[in-house]
Amino acid sequence: MTRISAFLCFLFTVVSLLTVRAIAGEAVTYDVNGNAYEGYYSPAEKGAPLVLLVHDWDGLTDYEIKRATMLNELGYSVFAADLFGKGVRPTEVKDKRQHTGELYKDREKMRAILNGSVAKAGELGANTSNLVAAGYCFGGAAVLELARSGADLKGFATFHGGLMTPEGQDYSQTKGKILVLHGSADTAITMDQFADLTEQLEQAGISHEMITYSGAPHAFTVFGSDRYRKDADQASWARFNAFLEEVTAQ
Repeated sequence: MTRISAFLCFLFTVVSLLTVRAIAGEAVTYDVNGNAYEGYYSPAEKGAPLVLLVHDWDGLTDYEIKRATMLNELGYSVFAADLFGKGVRPTEVKDKRQHTGELYKDREKMRAILNGSVAKAGELGANTSNLVAAGYCFGGAAVLELARSGADLKGFATFHGGLMTPEGQDYSQTKGKILVLHGSADTAITMDQFADLTEQLEQAGISHEMITYSGAPHAFTVFGSDRYRKDADQASWARFNAFLEEVTAQ
């Protein structure tokens, strides 16, 4: 075999492996308290750290699948949770508000779905003992709910997520480090809320890191939207990658 032929053969093998990795994920239906949900499971190598990825108020869409693929390429398995229910992918603002509002009002249900998603990932062979939760917008608020519940995770990360703590809750039971990635031009989730959360985490003695990005509005990571800010997206993604390395190595 000539050197050129050998190189082409090697290149074909590499491309084939990358293609398989990119399409390895699959939709997964699971039950939580008698209700059906449809998540997305995208495994990396056996025993790889796991990221529980939580969607924004659009429900689980191609956006989360793209992020899952990006995490796979870094060596992480991903279970993208579905908090709304199988087939529920709202497109109208009023419907998005309805579905998120229902869960904001029923925090126990939100926690049950999150825990059910982790349990399903474990059934599929994911390494739930080395787990980080990450969420976008509404999903960020859900991740902080999971943190306050005392769930035994290595870390919790939010991208432009909701930061308010419901009345009667606190971070006294939180395990794992918290990473908050926030746009300082976010008018939906204000810097006052950011500051309040900082004080709560400090008072509770929770290891945390909170970063703001100048000029970044709410939803600054959403590709193709008028709110997308490439610099803030890339910087926050890089910090998240480093965060994953730090906490999953412990």
